[in-house]
Order: sequence, then C-alpha cells, then structure tokens
Amino acid sequence: MKTQILMIAIAAGLTLNALPAVAQDANDRPDFATLDTDGDGSITLEELQAAGDARFAAIDTDGDGALSAEELTAQADERRAERRAEGIERMIERLDENDDGVLQQAELQDRRGGPDAERMIERLDADEDGAISEEEFAAAKERGGKRGGGKRDGKGGGRGNGDRG
Repeated sequence: MKTQILMIAIAAGLTLNALPAVAQDANDRPDFATLDTDGDGSITLEELQAAGDARFAAIDTDGDGALSAEELTAQADERRAERRAEGIERMIERLDENDDGVLQQAELQDRRGGPDAERMIERLDADEDGAISEEEFAAAKERGGKRGGGKRDGKGGGRGNGDRG
C-alpha cells in the first residue's frame, strides 16, 4: 500500500512539474503550505491531484479541458515576461546608487566606459591600435560574440580559444 501511494505521489509530482506552472515561489514550485490545503501538516494524494488540476485549469483559459498550443504559448510568454521583469528589478536594485528606484545616465556611465568596455576593446582589438576596426568588429560578430581569441599574436584576448582572425 505504501509503495502504491509513493508511486502515485511521484507520478503526481512529475505531472505537476511537467506542466508550465503558475509561479508560486522562486522555483515555480508550490510550497508545502500551498499543497497542504487542509492545513493538517501532511499532503495527501488528493491534495496533490487538486494542485495539478488547478495548475492545468489556470493554463486552460478557454476551459475546454485541453491545452492548445496557444494556451501553452501564452503561459510560456507570461512566465518569460515575469522572469524578465524580475531580472530588471534586480538590475535596478544593483545599479541604483541613489536608491530612487530608477537608473539615471550617470549611474550607468561608469559601466559603459568602465572596465567592461576596456576589456571589450582589448579583446577585440587584434592589431592593438586602441580601437575596433570594421574588420575586427566583423570578426567578433562572426565568432558569435564568444569571448576571447581576438588577439592575433595569441597574447591576451582573455579566455581565448586561439582564433587568429
């Protein structure tokens, strides 16, 4: 009996994770309290099934009992938008030096002309003239933005792969 319940619980968990989720915590997985709907300190098979049904119903926006490509796409787009918004919030928190909730040009100025830009010039400037020529730019674009390998003499260029242009 215990083995059967365990197998059903595992199958229900897989079903919960296989469907695109309505975000419930940082990992897009419901927490214990959400699954323990009666608050008795344990999660039953019925509670797991109810959670799976609720997630399915949230995605099944037309209520026809089936998930269309459009419904799955809409759910995926919504999750991507939520993650993008969270990333933007983290970026603002990290870079907002005056804590006003927005980024001014001055707060970004150091990043554009700072060490990252210097490393990019150093990495892409194959002829070491202090500037990126159209050819050097094209070579970097051809490499697909991969790091390193910009220097022709094999010296520098970061974590290069030995590309010699």
